[in-house]
Amino acid sequence: MSTTLTRVPPSDSVGQQPPRFMNIRQVSDYLHLNEKKIYTLASEGQIPATKVTGKWLFPRDLVDQWLIESSHGGVLLDRLIIAGSDDPLLHRAVSQVARKIQTSAIVSYSSTGTRLGLSQLARQRADVCAIHWGPAEESHMRHPALLSRHRQHSKWVLVHAFKREIGVIVTPDTRLKWQTIPELFGAGLSWSLRQDGTGSSRFMEEALSHCGMKLEQLNQVEQGLTEREIASQIAMGIAEAGPGARSTAAEFGLDFVSMGWECFDLALYRGVFFRHLFRELMQQLESPESLQQAQLLGGYDFSETGKLVWSS
Repeated sequence: MSTTLTRVPPSDSVGQQPPRFMNIRQVSDYLHLNEKKIYTLASEGQIPATKVTGKWLFPRDLVDQWLIESSHGGVLLDRLIIAGSDDPLLHRAVSQVARKIQTSAIVSYSSTGTRLGLSQLARQRADVCAIHWGPAEESHMRHPALLSRHRQHSKWVLVHAFKREIGVIVTPDTRLKWQTIPELFGAGLSWSLRQDGTGSSRFMEEALSHCGMKLEQLNQVEQGLTEREIASQIAMGIAEAGPGARSTAAEFGLDFVSMGWECFDLALYRGVFFRHLFRELMQQLESPESLQQAQLLGGYDFSETGKLVWSS
């Protein structure tokens, strides 16, 4: 005798699941928040949402994930998404951590530049943001001021990664002809420059200002979205000079003219500070392997690595 199984729909007392994609009213009921608050969260990018033909839609699965992460202060064990400023040594450290953890978690690093990275951190699209914004001796004022432009900064802390030497990346032939920063600025070279909102662009603007010049006076032939992209363009002969770290120049066998030292710091949510993957990353940065790589690349100072430099 065969038996037929029939799915019994849930009773009214149990209630029905909201649709897979909720509108503002539905997500308001789902989270027990008023509709105006939901609209504000969506407009500010604080809650997972998308606009379709002018109307907000909220994927229920992503809203659940967002709620769980918010409830636990961001202490998730299976991911660490890093955005912000570009650095060769940090790329290597992330790769080493990813190699160690294999498929148990994911660590990713997207070089977006300082300001865009902080915006992604504020929208919880990233867990950590690497930043640099001017001379090392002023970072204790500049970096907190940069973070304070985001209202989420009260939930963030700032951890020092390292100091690094910043300047102009050039070919060895160019370095023989012009050996100082003022000479390079006035030599009529073809430049690859960074986009607005990056620490390298900020450093360039200030160095030019000290020489009585502006960024627009340089002969820009290309734009590099990362320091490595600028170095590759110089190595390929597309440009003759561009801003970046000494270590980035060394990676591509190029020469370097120093503009000074800067602090390279990591902004992150307090909960992420205690996340296992972040601790793994910091341990990797301080490992003998990373220190050896730093010596080969040049232009690094690890004397205060891991120091908590700011907390609101």
